[in-house]
Amino acid sequence: MHNPRLKIAYLFTTFPKNTETFLQREIIAMHRLGADLRIYSFWGGGGTFCGLPVRAFNKWRLLELFWIIPWVAFTRWDVFGILLRGLLTRRAPSWINFWENMLGAGFAGVFYRAFKKDPPSLIHAAWSGAPATAAWCLSRLNKIPYSAAAHAYDIYEHGGDWWLLEKLADARFIHTSTAMGRATLVQRGVPADKVRLIRRGLDAFPIMNPLRPDRSPIRIVCVGRLVEKKGFTHQMRIYGALRDAGVAFEARIIGDGPLRETLEQTAAKNGVADKVTLMGHLALPEVWRQLQWADVLIHTGVVARSGDRDGLPNVIPEAMSAGVLVITSPAAATTEAIHHGETGLVADVEDISAWVTDMRRLATDDLLAESLRAEARRWVEENFDAHKNASQLHACFELAAQTTIDNTASSHHPEAS
Repeated sequence: MHNPRLKIAYLFTTFPKNTETFLQREIIAMHRLGADLRIYSFWGGGGTFCGLPVRAFNKWRLLELFWIIPWVAFTRWDVFGILLRGLLTRRAPSWINFWENMLGAGFAGVFYRAFKKDPPSLIHAAWSGAPATAAWCLSRLNKIPYSAAAHAYDIYEHGGDWWLLEKLADARFIHTSTAMGRATLVQRGVPADKVRLIRRGLDAFPIMNPLRPDRSPIRIVCVGRLVEKKGFTHQMRIYGALRDAGVAFEARIIGDGPLRETLEQTAAKNGVADKVTLMGHLALPEVWRQLQWADVLIHTGVVARSGDRDGLPNVIPEAMSAGVLVITSPAAATTEAIHHGETGLVADVEDISAWVTDMRRLATDDLLAESLRAEARRWVEENFDAHKNASQLHACFELAAQTTIDNTASSHHPEAS
């Protein structure tokens, strides 16, 4: 039986965030399992979520650091000295990551006394950027155990977060949702027995869409932020090749981002502006309605120039659960769910002719389509059940909360010197 007194301080960069529904599901699951949740949002967010208060960080409180920093430097040099040495000897991979870490450290300074007065059983950082910095500092200051999550951006963007290894060295465990993420962390020196591969999940599995008997024009949907790692430039070339090959199609792209204007121009350049609709951001219920409309979901992910890449985008198993056929690039962790010829099809974004061939097969081969749909649904039910996966994560929280603290690891970590 789960311990109803387990108090978890959940630290987020922004919560709730409409593009991070997987984290919202995680909070709902932890609450359902009896955890006493204290939710903090560093940048924006706040209010309430499913009846739970979300404590937004008032940035004006950072002014308190003018007297908190000298006090911590004088009384807790064991913590402050490590931070100062890192600031003086190491360069952040980007200004954004620098300020993310400073925000996390600032939060810890401001909330140090509050966490000392009323300590949670465990602090959990939902990301390994600002939240993990705050968790690491609060843990060392107050000897509260903490855990952290590391998934894609915080592992790969510009080579990973500035203080990633130090923060993960002291964490009771690290949660990642892909085998790719786990392998990368272990390769970088994180002990394998500390990294827990626990996937995300669906609260309930939808009724599968029936296969449309006439899939001409074939209906294509793509869901994702309009950023480089989604490979939309390649996607527009694929649409142009489909048109040239005489494959009738209609495509809808759901999501917003800095590349919207560029994609509109690229669609026109490839002669497919009349066949591709940029729908912008849609609320989750409307995304599910678009999945009901679609025959195929495509994902053209690539490794961005910054090193950032997707893990396993949640929309892929969501589409698989609904009976939507999936074609994906092999970049990142998508092939952990999409096994070529079994649960979907895989094609390199540079091999445009392969995408045309695959799309034509899915439009005409009913036996192949039904086989892929059945196996995809089976994979999702076995691997993407939110209740089962959340129970595994909750068990990790319970074990971590029972662990005593020995705050010596980071000061001896090779990356800290």
